[in-house]
Amino acid sequence: MLTTIIYRSHICDDVSVKSLEEMVAGANQINSQANVTGILLFNGTHLFQLLEGPEENVAKIYRHICRDHRHYNVVELLYDYSPARRFGKAGMELFDLRLSEKDEVLQAVLDKGTSKYQLTYNDRALQFFRTFVEATEKENYFEIPPGDAWEFVADDAVVQLGAPQKQASAECSFAFQPIIDPLAREIVSVEALLRTPEGAGPDVWFADKQGDEIYLADLNSKKIAFAMASGLNLFEQSLSVNLLPMTLVKIPDAVERLLEGIRASGLVPEQIIVEFTEGEVISGFDAFTGAVRQLKAAGISVAIDHFGAGFAGLQLLTQFQPDRIKINRELIKDVHKSGPRQAVIQAIIKCCHSLEIAVSAVGVEKAEEWMWLESAGISQFQGYLFARPSFDAIPLVAWPEKKADW
Repeated sequence: MLTTIIYRSHICDDVSVKSLEEMVAGANQINSQANVTGILLFNGTHLFQLLEGPEENVAKIYRHICRDHRHYNVVELLYDYSPARRFGKAGMELFDLRLSEKDEVLQAVLDKGTSKYQLTYNDRALQFFRTFVEATEKENYFEIPPGDAWEFVADDAVVQLGAPQKQASAECSFAFQPIIDPLAREIVSVEALLRTPEGAGPDVWFADKQGDEIYLADLNSKKIAFAMASGLNLFEQSLSVNLLPMTLVKIPDAVERLLEGIRASGLVPEQIIVEFTEGEVISGFDAFTGAVRQLKAAGISVAIDHFGAGFAGLQLLTQFQPDRIKINRELIKDVHKSGPRQAVIQAIIKCCHSLEIAVSAVGVEKAEEWMWLESAGISQFQGYLFARPSFDAIPLVAWPEKKADW
């Protein structure tokens, strides 16, 4: 299948123009043998390349390119399929943008095309070429150091609290995971994650429950979460709890029951954040938004968890504005290497900033993910990179420290 990959990268400072020309000559031979076309643009700092040809061959060459130490911050912008080649001649050709005017470069690229109609009009690949040549997206080229430029060190000043006192007959328990501002070295909130008494996840705990029993059990479990938070002395710390959206619809006095549990544990509504997962089906949307208004009127903050994982996220933002959204792990994963993910996350950030909604990223596992997201404007994070959930306890946080040689 005819496949196109477009990527952007940052050339290393020690790579000379002569080395670049030698690299292109070698790539020309490899591409010709693989029946792959390469069109490479260079602006003195960044490389931009289109590869097209048989999918297996293009993917193999791209994997080799990603491992090449002569450039870094490789970002895949496009992975697509087409019925015909844009550039018919296999091999590699370099266009040095410093040697020509912008319009001349674009015309030279067009002249190499064998599918003039497709290239002349609204072809996505050509639009990427134009954007790179005109540098209209350059402010979004976040140059991040490699992951090993940082080390993550647990702060000895943070005391790991022991398991709180809870009823032996409790049907559930909770693991706790902090949400942090890494550069400020601040724990912003602590999330209580539902577990069985043995430590299994919420899917196991809900498995033997049916119908409306699910929602009643969901609501009652929050009393245990609040009691455990009290046992962990979280009286001056924000606490996040997850609630099924339909719990607010199926149980008319759900908000008042939540408030009773909060007060009984010595907590206050203003420190509680109720998180809803947007992927849950909400059949009674008007009733749900009405209950959310009751929550906020009582002083409880509202967040949308796993934003971007379901179908209702944008609708939720128009019907009511949460205090916070937490971007889904599937969007976070390898964001430093994915142009589409970067574009979506930047759009989410811009939208939320316009609405004064705080944005945090969950499921952060790699230093490169965290660095790119920090560069994009996110300052609050949750994930294994910093702290794993701790059953019946608050875990230590591994704070980032820049290595001396970076």
